[in-house]
Amino acid sequence: MELTTRVKIPKPSFGISHAQRILMLGSCFVDEMGEKLQADKFHCLVNPFGVLYNPASIAALLLRSISEREYDASSPEILFADGLFHSWMHHSQFSSPNQQELTDRLNSTLLLVSDWLRQADILIITFGTSYIYRLKESGMLVSNCHKQPDSLFIRQRLSAYDIADSWKTLLQLLHSVNPQLHVIFTVSPIRHKRDGLHENQLSKAELLLAIDEILQTSSVQDYSYYFPSYEILLDELRDYRFYAADMVHPSPLAVDYIYEQFQNTMMSKEEQKLSALCREVRTALEHKPFHPEAEAYQTFIQQTIQKINEIKKQCPDIHLDKELSQCNTRLNK
Repeated sequence: MELTTRVKIPKPSFGISHAQRILMLGSCFVDEMGEKLQADKFHCLVNPFGVLYNPASIAALLLRSISEREYDASSPEILFADGLFHSWMHHSQFSSPNQQELTDRLNSTLLLVSDWLRQADILIITFGTSYIYRLKESGMLVSNCHKQPDSLFIRQRLSAYDIADSWKTLLQLLHSVNPQLHVIFTVSPIRHKRDGLHENQLSKAELLLAIDEILQTSSVQDYSYYFPSYEILLDELRDYRFYAADMVHPSPLAVDYIYEQFQNTMMSKEEQKLSALCREVRTALEHKPFHPEAEAYQTFIQQTIQKINEIKKQCPDIHLDKELSQCNTRLNK
């Protein structure tokens, strides 16, 4: 008896391994999945620009990173408000009371992403909404309104055609810069209730249609893939017990389930076993003993060290130096 609507997930032509570099950009759902991958010791750079919800903002920052066009005091993206210098294109984590400090942060991140784009094996892109904001005065795209008055902005919904058209060009450019790069698209399952539930559905539909159009392009089919995070939560996990208290964000259980499906789809059994071993090490070190000097706990730590060495032997690309140091500190404490 089937009590859920199973989402059939086709296998991609490529996978993910611990030896690869993974760059992740997009909505706050990227942070959720990125945290899981980092905890399993995958080499990930997660949302270096901060959360980005719409395809146009992600594309604009990727293009700027590829060109390495740096920011300065005259850049139109820079604004001063509420005692801080901000960037219209970046998360408030970059904001600073010092303008030079802000531009330094923006430029160091831009160059970091530029380097990753040239060396990464996997680029994971999560679209959250097709709604964008532009400044009325200049028409410039805005990724973060920084709590400025609504009267400053024009809000519009991107069409699937516009999204697909810009991203086809961008993907070709990315692949020319880095031929080994594979791209995974996904749509955030988090509903933008503030837009209105009907408008949210229209927004998500544009994103889904756009990605489908992108993946129909023969020149990008071999290195691009769609993972159905949106469908898993809304169709397979449609019960509200899989949602957080706000009834919008996925619950921790739902995130775990989606991540499990992602592992089964994108990773070999060997990579999943390595991830499980990394989780065992993390769980062991999270344990707080009542008597750390006891022989039983000292033996437990020695066994954890053996496990770390086993992981490093199987995959030297997994970095567990911090965990090994923690174990050595706890020995004979």
